[in-house]
Amino acid sequence: MYELFGLIVNFITAYILGFYIITVLQWYNYKISRIIFHFHKPLWHLLYFVIPIVTYIAAYKFFWIYLFFGLIPSLLIWQRRVKGLNVTQRVKRFFIYLGLFETLNLVFLNKLHYNPGIGVLAVLICAVAASEITEYILFLKFKSQAKEKLSKINPKIVAITASYGKTSIKNYLYQIIKDSFRVYKTPRSVNTIKGIVKDINVDMPENVEIYIAEAGAREKGDILEIVKFLENEYSILGKIGPQHIEYFKTLDNIKKTKLEIFQTPKLKKGFSYEVPYNEKVEVIKDKIKNIKATLDGIKWDVEIGGRLYSFECGILGGFNAVNVTLAVFQALELGLSIEEIQNKVLKLESVPHRLQKIEVGGKIIIDDSFNGNLEGMLESYDLVSRYEGKKVLVTPGIVEATEKQNIKLAKKIDQVFDLVILTGNINKKTLCNNITRADKIVLKTKKDLEKILAENTKAGDLILFSNDTPEYL
Repeated sequence: MYELFGLIVNFITAYILGFYIITVLQWYNYKISRIIFHFHKPLWHLLYFVIPIVTYIAAYKFFWIYLFFGLIPSLLIWQRRVKGLNVTQRVKRFFIYLGLFETLNLVFLNKLHYNPGIGVLAVLICAVAASEITEYILFLKFKSQAKEKLSKINPKIVAITASYGKTSIKNYLYQIIKDSFRVYKTPRSVNTIKGIVKDINVDMPENVEIYIAEAGAREKGDILEIVKFLENEYSILGKIGPQHIEYFKTLDNIKKTKLEIFQTPKLKKGFSYEVPYNEKVEVIKDKIKNIKATLDGIKWDVEIGGRLYSFECGILGGFNAVNVTLAVFQALELGLSIEEIQNKVLKLESVPHRLQKIEVGGKIIIDDSFNGNLEGMLESYDLVSRYEGKKVLVTPGIVEATEKQNIKLAKKIDQVFDLVILTGNINKKTLCNNITRADKIVLKTKKDLEKILAENTKAGDLILFSNDTPEYL
């Protein structure tokens, strides 16, 4: 009877720890290196993996007490507070592997060792390894299918990257040219090779004339892999900055990685905001002039062919003049006239969650929750500073940035806002120490946000949501 109970404990433990592993892997796009070296809550690894494994190995005879009265209750509470596991086909395959290796462990391998904790650790390692190998093989198959589909459709392809603003450039270009061509773009913020491959296979229509793809990177070679796969004729490089500096270590590494966007084998024309590459790439920084940004929109001039042309739109943020102008030059390259483009720019709509202005119940809400870089956040605060009423900020600060950047952000926040609501724990100490004038509220959970806003704001107030982050940060 005791032996059967021990087997049940072993099985439950394997699945409980497997659940934790696959959940955090999913958060970080299944990159093992990221959950080991760049995980934002390392204490969770200690509480929900290291301590359970060590305890099981060291005191396996009494481990069931900790399992049923400590680990399982705490994990249930944790799971309710964070982004839940999305049970995809990949997740299902992982749990199948976990079950197979755990069965093998219980039937055969426990006879070779006396410690069930070591067995569970071995099961988890084998399940993760088998899952990685399987997913890589499947990806190669899907990649080949996507390449074949692209070759058959043979669209003109525009690839876009930047440290920040690439999704906005993509959406503005799409809006400008969509009535002139059959255009398809990568959805939302899909910008990895796996996401692009899946999108092509599943969602890309067969009659596409122009495909606009967004290319992101966490390490050197990520963008190069994308452009070698796409073989795009056109490339756009927006602003470069210290976004994801914790992965790249230096700004020079970021620049070198972003410049991979021009290493496509079929490049006809490229546009870069400020970094030159070769004779096929046009730098546009000095062609953007006289930017005027208000809470009603932006106006600016662009030098094209030696003449100045005026543009305006209802999009917020002076930095968006850069993003729109990059789209303008690409649209010109695709054959649209300046007059056509000016009319399209005038009607541009904001990208959701990027300085999107909404009026609700007499309150002005500016949703900038997808803007997570220092330059963009500071500019949005400058924009808001012109508002005469009460100004409320909801932010976690900057994730994947240095303490120095968050201190600079906090000092600007203190100058502009009357009330600051801090979400997330990652920058809480730095922001609290450097915001001294404005009132502060620190949220324990985002579930309380609606109530806090209702209690502390009224008609006529402006509320800025600046850089949203998932609960696990």
